[in-house]
Amino acid sequence: MKKWLIPLIVIGVIAFIIYQWAVGFNNTAVQYEADAKTAWSNVESSYQRRNDLIGNLVKTVQGAADFERGTLKDVIEARAKATSTTIDANNITPAQLAEFQQAQTGLSSALSRLLVTVERYPDLKANQNFLELQSQLEGTENRINVARDRYNEKVNIYDIHTTKFPGKLLAGWFGFGEMPRYKANPGSENAPDVNFEFN
Repeated sequence: MKKWLIPLIVIGVIAFIIYQWAVGFNNTAVQYEADAKTAWSNVESSYQRRNDLIGNLVKTVQGAADFERGTLKDVIEARAKATSTTIDANNITPAQLAEFQQAQTGLSSALSRLLVTVERYPDLKANQNFLELQSQLEGTENRINVARDRYNEKVNIYDIHTTKFPGKLLAGWFGFGEMPRYKANPGSENAPDVNFEFN
């Protein structure tokens, strides 16, 4: 066997190992990124369900005589803003996520004010349709929290894979950047005082 073949074989084996490592890194990163995007779609789906329920809630409240129109208008406007603020799952940026979160927080605040105002309307509080919508909204808020947590978990897995050494060496080369996490709003550690139970 010729001596020059040995170094050539060694170089070929090393190149094959590096190639396999790069392919494995890339394929795993693609999978983790896709998982995070799917998780984000689930977040948006949960928020969409909430928006649909709020639309039905608004229609129910509009039927109540003498209901405060300003409170209702705030909810309608906040819902319109929340539904118009969307994010492309293929290009989630921290700025887009902050804008989305701000719109959803605005809607949550307006909805809380609406529910507090309803306390002054016994007929509305006793309306079975209204009570059912409130119950569904409560369940949807829980779904939203679960969906956001799952999104953050998937992003964490992806970010660890693409930022740990030696994968970090390939991440930029293959175009994998850090994905933003859904963060709690300032002051959100204080639970809102919204009562979903009626006598």
